[in-house]
Parts: sequence; C-alpha cells; structure tokens
Amino acid sequence: MIHASLKQLAAALTARRISSVELATLFLDRIERLNPKLNAFITVDRDKTLEMARAADALRAAGSGQVAPLNGIPLAHKDIFCTEGWLTTCGSKILSNFVSPYDAHVVAQLKLAGMVTLGKCNMDEFAMGSSNETSWFGPVKNPWNTALVPGGSSGGSAAAVAARLAPVATGTDTGGSIRQPAALCGLTGLKPTYGVVSRYGMIAFASSLDQAGPMARSAEDCALLLNAMAGFDARDSTSLERAAEDYARDLDKPLNGLRIGLPTEFFAEGMSADVRTAVEAALDEYRKLGAVTVEVSLPNSGLSVPAYYVIAPAEASSNLSRFDGVRYGYRAPEYGDLTDMYAKSRAQGFGAEVKRRILIGTYVLSHGYYDAYYLQAQKIRRLIANDFVEAFKHCDVIMGPTSPTVAFAFGAKSADPVQMYLSDIYTISTNLAGLPGMSIPCGLGAGGLPVGLQIVGNYFAEAQMLNVAHRFQQATDWHLRTAGLCE
Repeated sequence: MIHASLKQLAAALTARRISSVELATLFLDRIERLNPKLNAFITVDRDKTLEMARAADALRAAGSGQVAPLNGIPLAHKDIFCTEGWLTTCGSKILSNFVSPYDAHVVAQLKLAGMVTLGKCNMDEFAMGSSNETSWFGPVKNPWNTALVPGGSSGGSAAAVAARLAPVATGTDTGGSIRQPAALCGLTGLKPTYGVVSRYGMIAFASSLDQAGPMARSAEDCALLLNAMAGFDARDSTSLERAAEDYARDLDKPLNGLRIGLPTEFFAEGMSADVRTAVEAALDEYRKLGAVTVEVSLPNSGLSVPAYYVIAPAEASSNLSRFDGVRYGYRAPEYGDLTDMYAKSRAQGFGAEVKRRILIGTYVLSHGYYDAYYLQAQKIRRLIANDFVEAFKHCDVIMGPTSPTVAFAFGAKSADPVQMYLSDIYTISTNLAGLPGMSIPCGLGAGGLPVGLQIVGNYFAEAQMLNVAHRFQQATDWHLRTAGLCE
C-alpha cells in the first residue's frame, strides 16, 4: 500500500480491504523505522494519529453518505502550518516549545476532508533555505542518497513522500520551496496562483510571496489534494474569492496543439549537462504527445534572484519581529531588562540564515535605503510579471528545468550563501509574478538522481498544468521511480 495512489487508497478504504487505522499504522511503523535515517519528521504523535484514523473509520462505518473522497488517508504537514495540539516549530529553536492552539486553514480543510495527520515535517528554519540545512532540528537527508540534501525549504515533506513515509504532504513555496525539493527528490509538487490557498495559520516568511501547495507522487494526487486545500478564507486578506474548482477535471485532456514556451534565458548558461539532457528528452516526449514548442523570452528573469533577496528579507524582518520571547516561544534564561531579553532571546533563538535575512531586510527598509533597494526591487518585480504576460501571448505553458543541478552534498553550498540562493534561479520569478508553477520528475541525472521539469502556467491555470503533467506521467514512468530507502 505504500506505493498506492490516493485513488487506490480511497478505493481500498471504501472496499474495506484496509482500515484507516491499519493504513495509518503502516506509515507510522515506517516512520519509526526510517525517520532516524532521514530526519524528515520533527513531531510524530501515534496516539493523536490513530485517534483521527479511528474517527475516519467510524464515519465510513456509519454509512451516512457524507464520506469525503480522501477520508481516512494519511498525510504529513510541513511544520510551518499551525496544527491544534501539535508542536509547531517552523524548524526553529525560537518556536521549539510552541504548541499551536488552533489550526491553519489548510490543516482545517484537510481535516474536514477526513485526512489523518501523521506528523509535522522538518524544514529550513522559517522556510529560509534551499537545502534543509538551516533547521534547528538538524538537516533532512535525501532518500535517494542520504549523503545529499533533499532541497528546501520543504525538504522534510519531500523526503517523507519520496521515502513513502506518507502518501502525500503539504508544503509552502516562497521562492521555489515546493518545486525545488520535489525536483531533487523525484516528486510532483505544485505552487498554486498566489491567493488560491489561504495563508491563515501558515507562519509567515514573506507575505506577498508565500503560498501553500501539495507534494505527491503524481499530478493526479496533487490535483486531488489541491481540491481539498484550496478555497476562500475571509481571515486571510490575500485569499481570493473564487468559485470552487475541480482541479482534476481536465487530467485526461489530449495535448494536441498545446503551445509550450521555452524561455531562451532558461536554456542559457547555468544548467548542468545532465539536467539539460533530461529536460530536452522530456520536451521530445511532449512533442510526441502533440504539443509544439515555441521560443519565448523572459528578459528580466536574470534579475529575479537579486529582487527576491531584497523583497523577501524585507518582509521577513517585519514578520519575524513578533518572535520576541514575550508571549510565546523561546525566552533567554538570563537577561537584565526588557531590551536585553529581546536581544538575547532573538540572538539565541534564531539561526544564522534567519539572522542574515532579518539584517538584510531591516537594512533595505531603513531610511535612506528604501528608495535605493526596496522600491527598485518592487519595480523589477513588475517588469518580471509583465514579461510573463507577454510570453503567455505566444504559448499556453512555459517549461524549463526546476533546478540547475541534481541534489548536491551537504555543505557544498552552505559556505557561500549566493551559490545557495542560485539554486532557485528558475523558480523565484513565478513567485514574484504570483503565477502557478509545478515540478514533475522527467529523468535521472548524474549518480542516478532525479531531475525535475518545471511547468509554469498563466494565472489560475492549475487545472491545465495538472493536465499537462498528468499526460506526461501517463506516457512515462519517471514519477514511479523510487528512492533506495523505499525498497
């Protein structure tokens, strides 16, 4: 059952071939056995999980006709989502003792769907990182090769699904934090259009960029999970009030005549040869499926990394000011006065990368530098969004690599923050523009490691992107390849 799709798991539960308690126990036992090798989970509570599973079984046994399609299926949550009664740490020492008194909207929606929480997944501290090396709880290991990073910041969620410790997981994407770890771990991961999924209860990093999304083996599983996650939430001022969609509605639609835009900037220098080979082979497969490729240009995409690393830290410096040791979270054990308590609690509670970004953000928002840095970055952001508007006049979706390389070794980039930031060179622009994007496995590169193909759609084109991904996955088996720890 660990390799079953969501549809297959739902069918097995409906046919009483397995109970939710048995299914949850199967995954809990795998977590107990494999998590010490991977460090994918920060918190697991067997009693809470089995209580949810028993409630799901009882609902099915009642035969009320109100059983949701995903009822009784286990999932894992990135530890950035507030989850009532569960430790919610954001991968940081400063929240290492925080038990959330409420559920994030995403968590509540998935509870409403009857899904069973297996635990909370490890992540880069406050979602700041591309390798899952910044977590206070230690790095997550890539199930394909435990000497390599799984990507970040949703690396724990990616590793959990890749190692079949959970059928699906939630993630968040601020500059590629769903798509990049999905690529490095051989998964399908989707970042929806900004505002499609509520950010309520999702601990904020950069409010104008953060977006929650699904991580799973296949596009079909992502579509089913997104159906449950998406929806308007009045508690989130950035949540969009739109009619409910069935994101699985077009999965089997033929791709004849689909126009795939290939940005010249994505296929220039920077992409490793093995990634290029896999991506070009995937594009050939799409041509066989009836799609046509056209050249497009995103001339300002090269400015996305510097613009992002002005805007995101600026927003982070504001959002993280609430973690001061007063109301909740870590407080320094010894201090002189209130100001000293603030300073010591934050100095001891935040890690190096978080401190770096807070300092950058405070600097670019300070008097005399706001116009020179922050305002200019926002102007560049508008230019990047306009580039996509122009490109989509000539194509239906845009494709390219998700990450410039396959998974890399621990420590390979941690000494050079700029090199680490460039891991997201292909993903950041979609966050700046607020567009939907996803990554699907498209081949194997150096060392037999997964390569991700990125698909970017126009605003609210999630169903079309999922169709494009699903048809590829019907024709290939890259998404079915498993990591060594799955055997």
